[in-house]
This record gives sequence, structure tokens and C-alpha cells, in this order.
Amino acid sequence: MSARNTGRGAPPIHARFTAYLISHARAFVFSLGKIYRAPLASLMTTAVIGIALALPTGLYLALKNLQVASSGWDRGAQVSLFLKKGADYPAARTLSERLRAREEVAEVEIIDRDQALAEFRERSGFGQALEALGENPLPTVLVVRPALGYSAPAQVERLVEELRRLPEVDLAQLDAQWLQRLYAIMELARRGVLVIAAMLGVAVVLVIGNTIRLDIQNRREEIEVTKLIGATDGFIRRPFLYGGVWYGLLGGVLGLLMVEIALGLLNGPAQRLAGLYASDFRLLDLDASGALAILAFSVLLGLGGSWLAVGRHLAEIEPR
Repeated sequence: MSARNTGRGAPPIHARFTAYLISHARAFVFSLGKIYRAPLASLMTTAVIGIALALPTGLYLALKNLQVASSGWDRGAQVSLFLKKGADYPAARTLSERLRAREEVAEVEIIDRDQALAEFRERSGFGQALEALGENPLPTVLVVRPALGYSAPAQVERLVEELRRLPEVDLAQLDAQWLQRLYAIMELARRGVLVIAAMLGVAVVLVIGNTIRLDIQNRREEIEVTKLIGATDGFIRRPFLYGGVWYGLLGGVLGLLMVEIALGLLNGPAQRLAGLYASDFRLLDLDASGALAILAFSVLLGLGGSWLAVGRHLAEIEPR
């Protein structure tokens, strides 16, 4: 008798695990079938999700392309070192050799005070006035260009502060304030993209949550009957959760498709504009890892929205 009861006990672990996987697979396919059977409503929900995901993705790509396009501009940053009045050309050459030995310095150009005076006299038209001064009022100048790996605004500022403290230097002036403003604007834009992405992510969660809530209300009687025959909350919850996953996945795919279409429309004019500046610049696209990250993020948003809706509204439905 005991042996007979043992044989009729709980099924082995592998059988239970197989049944568990089959149950999930059925819920996965069933939730997709529900979306397929309501194409118009599903398309509208998916379109809203796709637009909400495409907007921050497009802004991110626009900012990334701007960073790539401006990557060569930082080479125009240079520091002008105005040496003290008593510094002659040999002293300037000695200082320039010391600066060239630094790894953050790519190039040092010496502008001799006599050379600077001759150029100023030729271009300004005040030759006679300069001769009346009796002596050369211009200092010797060293033009320091930072190395490519040290051309970020914070690094250039640090270099300027160090050069300003040199005993031979009377004044150190950074000739790329516009570049610092550009980097500040780009940092502000990056923060703005993050804020917009967070707000639209919340909107996606709310849209999916509301869609799942309506689906739960439409199937209220079915859920009550299912609970009467002994179905667990996990079994009932499963199709709704997979529905949110499908909405997130389809919305992510649609959002990526919108971004690709927009890039295709803009790439031609962007190349023509770059050609006018003798550049081979092309708009950057999302790589495979970036696309997968967007899809994973959209799936998580769909799962989060459906989880919130199911957790709140499914507990309110009890058999009468």
C-alpha cells in the first residue's frame, strides 16, 4: 500500500520542470495571438511605444554625430604664452624645448617679438607711430597646442593653469573659449536627452499598464471562472505579463525602424553638406549592441508596465 502511494506521489523534478516550460511557452504564444487578433488596437499601442522610444534614440544619435563631427575641432585649441618683457629669443627657445618634452603638449611655436612687430607694422598701417615709440612694446609669444589625448576642456584648463605659473610667463591665454562653450552645450544636451528618455520611459510604462488593465477588465469573467476551478494567480498572471513583453518588443522594433528611416532620409543631405566642407563625414548609425540595448530596455519597460497593472488589478478580481 505504501509502495503504491509512493508511485502515485509527486512527479519527478524533470517532469515538473518540463510542464513549467510548456506552460510558459503556451502563455507566450497565447499572448502574441491576442495581439494578432486585435491588429488595430495593437498597432496603435505599438506605434505610441515606438514613437516614445524613437525620440530619445534619435536625439542620442544626433548628439553622438555632433560629437564625432566636432572631434577634430579641439585641435584648434591653443594656448598663447606672453613672456615677460626681459625674455629674449634664446630664453623663449629654452622654454619651448622644455614644453615640447611634456606629453600633454603636441607643438610649440615661437613668435619672436621683432617678428611680431614687423608683422604688426605691415598689417596695421601704424608704422610711423610705432617708430615714435623708440622700443618694441610687444613681448615674445609661445603658441602651445595641446596633444590630441589632452584636448578635453578640463585637461586644457589644467594645462593653462600650470603654464600660467611658469616664472617666464607673464600671461597665459586660452584661444578656444568657443570650444568650451560647445562642450558645455553638448553636456547640457546630453543631460536633456537623459531627462527626455526617462520621462518617455515612464510614459511607455503607463501606456502598457493601461492596455493590460483594459485587457484584464475585458476578461474579468474568464478570470473569475479560472480562479473557481483552482488556477493560481501565477498561472493567470502569466499571459498578461507576456503581453507586456510583446508590446515592449514590438514597440522597440518599430522605434528602431523609425530611427533607421529618419537616418536614411537625412544621410544624403548630410553627405552633401559635408562635401561642401571637403569632409567625408557620414551619419553614424546604431550598432548591434546599441540596438539590442534599446530592445532590452523596451522589453523591460513592457514587463514593468504589465507587472504593475496585473499586480494591482488582478487581486481585485475574486469569484463571487
